[in-house]
Amino acid sequence: MSNSVFSGFNDFIQAYKRYDPAAKSVLEIALLYPGPRVMLFHRIAHWFYGQQLHFLARLVSELGRFLSGIEIHPGAKIGRRLVIDHGMGVVIGETAEIGDDCIIFHGVTLGGVKFDPVKRHPTVGNRVLIGAGAKVLGPILLGDGSRVGANAVVTRPVEAGKTVVGNPAQPL
Repeated sequence: MSNSVFSGFNDFIQAYKRYDPAAKSVLEIALLYPGPRVMLFHRIAHWFYGQQLHFLARLVSELGRFLSGIEIHPGAKIGRRLVIDHGMGVVIGETAEIGDDCIIFHGVTLGGVKFDPVKRHPTVGNRVLIGAGAKVLGPILLGDGSRVGANAVVTRPVEAGKTVVGNPAQPL
């Protein structure tokens, strides 16, 4: 398996350490936090997915979900240093794309609104924060540095640097 599957792991763990003042050690983060655990499984599953080994990809993905409570489709493209805080109930769909240095809280869904075999999940820019319970649906873009409030339902693009809240989500 490619070395790139495991590259950047220390940088990733350090992102959690910088983000979470409750983290007491790097070992605690690496072994006990669900976000790093599921990301390790996702990287392996995504590698299998890229090799067209879809059954193995889904098997590894399901193991990651079982061990973390976080479901990431093996086809999802995830950038560097994604922090999934608490994580239980997070769902990231097949065609979702997430940039670098993003934070996702528990209960977030990056979901689709149709079943056609096309781009049907959101694209999340760099340095985006998505609050607990938010639902981001469809092939929309959350621009760099944008923020989505807790429990917001987002079905339209969000401009870079903007914050949206509510159902339906509206700019602040």
